[in-house]
Amino acid sequence: MTEIVFLVEDDPEGGYTARALNESIFTQADDLKTLRDMVRDAVHCHFLDKHARPKLIRLHIVREEVIAS
Repeated sequence: MTEIVFLVEDDPEGGYTARALNESIFTQADDLKTLRDMVRDAVHCHFLDKHARPKLIRLHIVREEVIAS
């Protein structure tokens, strides 16, 4: 595996959540900078074998916005 993709969304209680697609990895943080560190750490914990670990981590940030018409 060369890449792993995380879906990043606003957490209703504040901050952000990140969920890996195709892997059982989930983490959350109060800000995006901390979330990046938490995602990297979670990937390292999930893939203990350095050679099996993805080389790239892609964050797909989804933000919902509602506007009045």
